Amino acid sequence: MTALVIAEHDNAALKPATLHAVTAAAKLGADVHILVAGQGCDAAGAAAAKVTGVAKVLVADSAEYGHALAENVAPLVVELARSYGQGGYDHVLATATTSGKNIMPRVAALLDMAQISEIIEVVSPDTFVRPIYAGNALATVQSKDAKKIITVRATGFDPAAAEGGSAAVEKTSARGDQGLSRYVGSALSKTERPELTSARIVISGGRGMQAGENFKLLEAVADKLGAAVGASRAAVDAGFVPNDYQVGQTGKIVAPELYIAVGISGAIQHLAGMKDSKVIVAINKDEEAPIFQVADYGIVGDLFKIVPELAAALDKAR
Repeated sequence: MTALVIAEHDNAALKPATLHAVTAAAKLGADVHILVAGQGCDAAGAAAAKVTGVAKVLVADSAEYGHALAENVAPLVVELARSYGQGGYDHVLATATTSGKNIMPRVAALLDMAQISEIIEVVSPDTFVRPIYAGNALATVQSKDAKKIITVRATGFDPAAAEGGSAAVEKTSARGDQGLSRYVGSALSKTERPELTSARIVISGGRGMQAGENFKLLEAVADKLGAAVGASRAAVDAGFVPNDYQVGQTGKIVAPELYIAVGISGAIQHLAGMKDSKVIVAINKDEEAPIFQVADYGIVGDLFKIVPELAAALDKAR
């Protein structure tokens, strides 16, 4: 039994999200292979070979994979799943990021098999646990398909060690540009703060922030803590901050060591994205706000007074 993990990378290094999928694959009791598809991606392939628990790394280095377009990557994954080695792969996994959610449904459709989405536990090689109803219930799902096409919720699995492995690296041929899409450009927000899904500390603001300029209060605290800044969907929809700040069911799923929710009421869609955080601190003027039901620590009061006091206290502590 062999499992293939689709790597996320920037052609130079692996992204941390890949390491969570490797852990899930290892729990299947299978040999774990990683596919690195990119352009000039030998460095990423070498990094994948160092991941603990990985037996082999397949590197597909070609121009059509340079920007990880799902329309080009999916046919490559499908062919490997069907025919690599002796009968292909039994399991194909990717982390449930924007990239994984783009590629894996295409893989499942081309293989005419069901996708098992956002698993948080491996029960057996054909049985998995995944959250449903915005995380308010857990479903145990058994798949009868010959190949299991799986996305992994990163918060459900610890990352595999990025060092310590010595996997073999093998080149695999490209499958050609499918001609269905082309890369035009990227408009990415630039920040020196940690990436939201991998940050140890996250401070998020909601509708209670009242305006985008008030997020400077959170940024001041974030800079002192080395934290990432997030937001609820209400704050994003109001135009306070960009979409890539959004935490929740339709945003990013996070599970940092510390999550500070400021001016966030706690709709179930937001809770679904952060309730697995190790410690949750809520600041809200409404003592009946649902966020306090999941918070480890709660402060009822005016955020415009409390957050500056917090920033001042952190300065003194430093």
